[in-house]
Amino acid sequence: MKHSIRVKFTMIFIGLMAAVLVSMWAVNSFFLEGFYAKQKLRLLENAYENLNAIAVDKEFQGQNITEELQSLFSSDGEQTEASRLLRLMNDKYNTTIVIQDSITGELIPLAKDGKFLADALHRYILGIIDPRTETLISQDDHQVQKIYDRRSQGYYLQSWGFFDDNRTMFIMSMPLASIHDSVNISNEFLAYVGLAALVLGSALMYYATKKVVSPIRSLAALSARMSELDFEARYTGDSEDEIGVLGHSMNTLSEKLKETIGELKTANNELQKDIEEKIKIDETRKEFIANVSHELKTPIALIQGYAEGLTEGMAEDEDSRNYYCEVIMDEAGKMNKMVKQLLTLTALEFGNDMPVMERFDIAALIHGILLSAGILLQQKEARVVFDQEEPVWVWADEFKIEEVITNYLNNAMNHLEGERRIEIRLERKEKEVRITVFNTGRHIPEEDLGNLWTKFYKVDKARTREYGGSGIGLSIVKAIMDSHNKSCGVENVNGGVEFWFTVDSGI
Repeated sequence: MKHSIRVKFTMIFIGLMAAVLVSMWAVNSFFLEGFYAKQKLRLLENAYENLNAIAVDKEFQGQNITEELQSLFSSDGEQTEASRLLRLMNDKYNTTIVIQDSITGELIPLAKDGKFLADALHRYILGIIDPRTETLISQDDHQVQKIYDRRSQGYYLQSWGFFDDNRTMFIMSMPLASIHDSVNISNEFLAYVGLAALVLGSALMYYATKKVVSPIRSLAALSARMSELDFEARYTGDSEDEIGVLGHSMNTLSEKLKETIGELKTANNELQKDIEEKIKIDETRKEFIANVSHELKTPIALIQGYAEGLTEGMAEDEDSRNYYCEVIMDEAGKMNKMVKQLLTLTALEFGNDMPVMERFDIAALIHGILLSAGILLQQKEARVVFDQEEPVWVWADEFKIEEVITNYLNNAMNHLEGERRIEIRLERKEKEVRITVFNTGRHIPEEDLGNLWTKFYKVDKARTREYGGSGIGLSIVKAIMDSHNKSCGVENVNGGVEFWFTVDSGI
């Protein structure tokens, strides 16, 4: 990964460590020496205030602080507050203190160079001060100065003056170590330690951030899979920190996106179906108009031609005029029949002519249809076989079922060949009755079987025109059976073709 978070974290750590080390170096170089001097100065001031308080207290008691300090040099003397303070300053802070009674001249030196400091105290009181001496504090009763000692070639802080008992003089001398050299040594040590800490810390940071970066990488991989619409990816961490909350939120987001996209796909599919349905309806409408125009073109042309013939006197005798009129009436009847069939089919397809369910004897209905079609059957020289004498009760719309059987019977009569036999059978199947109309004749081509129920579809257009068919009858049958939620069909069988449909026989 080009810009790894681990590398960024490590670089940030290195930057912070480097900034801390540089800051420590700057503080050591520019502020440590002054801080050291102030600390020493504060120690001298605290020692002065404590000794001054003891001196004032002894004066109030009619004693002298120098007398009390004699206990420091006696083998059986008891430790006092003043002596403990002087011991502390001398042993811990390497501070030399000289106290002298200005009246008796009694001197309390607490170091081997006490006489040297006493002489310096006298010079200071007399105003003999090296001009190179730096005065740090100057008050009426005491002063604090920074001096350079040629003997030791070092700097000292010296506090000298009088206590408030107005008789005791003092001088305190504290050496100032070479803080400049100490700062350089400290900075050099800091550089070595800091560099080692920087390298070690950077390595530890790089490997320690793996625990933080690992779930982030998992989230990055999860988001990449989600961008590819892979919603099976899931964050499996169990941490409860911000990364865990983010991971579980991404799981929720993935689920929501999955549901939303599923809903969108469903909506798109429905929209696509609606569009396809609209296109289909438009195509059907165009096809319907074209078919109707085509079907009406021939009878209209015939009617127009024979009407013009009558008008122009082409039929000179009575028989010719009667023939012309019969043709006109026949073609007008065909157009009227086709229009009625179209109206019936449209009403069925749009659900405007719902079936009225009733219980009736379908065997009796078929006998009635055969009786009505007796003359046509004789003209077609058809031999009808229907042996059902007992009642067969069914539930359906009797008027519409009569139209279905009539269409099947007419279709059979128009395609009779060979033995010219029409056979009607009723078969009971559980709660249904299957009605089959068979006629001897040529088989229907297999590629045409599925299209017979389509409006205006004709297998043999010339023959259909001959018997006055419009290609709508079987479409009406299909629409009627769909309105009953029942099935219908056609099959090529041995010796001919049979059409069938089913109706309910029980509730």
